[in-house]
Amino acid sequence: MKEAPPQSRPTSTVSARLLDATEKLLADKGIRATTMQEVAETAGVSRAWLYRHFPDKSTLVGAAVVRLNESFWSDAVRELDEIGDFERQVAAGVRIGRGAYDDPGTLLLRLRTEEPDDFAACAGAGVAGLVPDLAQFWLPYIEAAAERGEIHPGHNLAEVSEWVARVLISLGTVPSDTIDPDDSDAVLGHVRRYLMPALRADPGDVADGLDTPLG
Repeated sequence: MKEAPPQSRPTSTVSARLLDATEKLLADKGIRATTMQEVAETAGVSRAWLYRHFPDKSTLVGAAVVRLNESFWSDAVRELDEIGDFERQVAAGVRIGRGAYDDPGTLLLRLRTEEPDDFAACAGAGVAGLVPDLAQFWLPYIEAAAERGEIHPGHNLAEVSEWVARVLISLGTVPSDTIDPDDSDAVLGHVRRYLMPALRADPGDVADGLDTPLG
């Protein structure tokens, strides 16, 4: 059967093919040596079609990095489902997220080690897509925590999900002088001291406080 031209394929299918091609080339050649032309040729699309989906190389490689990272979150569902409270789920989430970059032998680790500057630039470009995706991943766990009474019912759970996603990304990727993200007990303590008290508090009290003049 004759293959449909790129313009008639579903966008998600074309994007997946482009990311598949990118991952293959990254594994074979690394970030710097991979070109947009090679990605288009490997995926079987035109450069113009490639640029309709990804405007530049950093965005393309960043999307591939995010997808590789997301595979770890998919594998994490069973582990998180076995944890009975939200604070421990978040602490485990930091460890799992860091594992996406640190698991020995993974493509992410190799790229970060061999081409740290290029990797950092591209991974940063991918974070814009990672926040909403990660927030969506965590929403069911946040809803369950709210049902268990761990989160105040007055909170907007969609906003909580985005905040938790940003906390996880920050704890997992940004160096710190006060907390070791590889120390599970330290991460759990941080979550208990700062994240959970905010989630248990009545957000209405905070809103009322915003109307009070400072000083």
